[in-house]
Amino acid sequence: MKGFDFEEERIKQEIAKLGAKRVLLQLPEGLKPEAPRLAKVVEKAGALPIVSADPCYGACDLATAEAQSLGADLIVHFGHSKLVKHEAVPTVYVEARATMTVDDAVEASLPLLSRWSKIGLATTVQHLQTLADARELLVRAGKTVVIGDAGRMNYAGQVIGCDYSNVKSVANDVEAFLFIGGGRFHALGIALSTAKPTVIADPYDKRAYSIDDEAQKVLKQRWACIEEAGRAKTFGVLVGLKLGQKRLDDAVKVKETAEKNGKTAILLAVREVVPEVLLEFPTVDAYVNTACPRISLEAPSKFSKPVLTVNEFRVVSGEYSWENLLKKGLFES
Repeated sequence: MKGFDFEEERIKQEIAKLGAKRVLLQLPEGLKPEAPRLAKVVEKAGALPIVSADPCYGACDLATAEAQSLGADLIVHFGHSKLVKHEAVPTVYVEARATMTVDDAVEASLPLLSRWSKIGLATTVQHLQTLADARELLVRAGKTVVIGDAGRMNYAGQVIGCDYSNVKSVANDVEAFLFIGGGRFHALGIALSTAKPTVIADPYDKRAYSIDDEAQKVLKQRWACIEEAGRAKTFGVLVGLKLGQKRLDDAVKVKETAEKNGKTAILLAVREVVPEVLLEFPTVDAYVNTACPRISLEAPSKFSKPVLTVNEFRVVSGEYSWENLLKKGLFES
C-alpha cells in the first residue's frame, strides 16, 4: 500500500532481538490489505506470522488475549501509538506514518478558515510529521497557529478517538481548528470536545470541508438519547473486556448511582458493543457504556435503546446539567 511507512526493517530487527518464533500481526481496517505482504516479512525474519482478522479500533484494542491463546511471543500492532501501559505480551507499535504531503489539502482549507485568525492544529499519529509544514502554510496565510500539548498523548497535536486533551488545552486560545487527516471521525471528536468550528484538510482526496453541521446533528441526537434514558427504570451498565477499555470501577459507580436514584442496574461484561448483543436483554430500558465512548456517539440510530456515555449518564442522574456536559465533554473523563 503506497503512502505509508510500515517499517519492515524495524519489524525484522525486533523479531531478531526478542528471538520471537510466533508473531501476531494486528492491523486496523484500512491497513488490513497489507497483511499478506507483512506476513511474508515476518516469515523471512524466521518467525511464524498469524494475522488477527478481528476488527481493531485503536491501541486500546490490543490483541493480548488472542496472542496468549495462540502462543505468540510478540505482537506487532500497526496504525496507532502506544496507549496501554501494561502489556502481557511484548508489543511493537508501528505507527504507519503517511508519506504523502498535505500542502494541497491545507491550501484548500484556507477559504474555509478565512473568518478566523487564530487556528488550532491537530492530527492523528499518521500525519504528525506534517504539522510543521501545515503550520508554515497557515502562518504564510496570516494565521496564528497553536498546537496543544496537554501531556497525556505521546505527541503534541495528536488526537485519538477518545482523548482530545491536546485540543481542549488550547481551545480558549483559538477561534477554530484545522484537522489534518482523512475521514470525519477524529475531526468530529474535536468539534464535540471544544465546541469550536472545525475544518478537515484531507490529504488523501486533497480537499477540505467543515464538520460543523454534523457536530450539531450529533448534539441533537445525544440530547434526545439523554431525555429518553431519563424515563428508564432499568439500566444495563456495559463493562468493556478489551485491555484498554476495561473500566470496572467506573461501571460499579454508575450502578451505585442508578440504584441511589431508585433505578435497577445490572453490570454486563461485553467485548463488542453491537446492537445484536443488547437485544438479548429486553427488560433493560437504557445502557451506560463504560467501554469505548465513541460507540454511543457514532451510531445511535443502530441501537433500539439509548446507549449513554458515562458523562451523559451524569446528566440523567442530576450530577451534570446539559451545559456542564458540553463544557466537560460528551465522552471524556
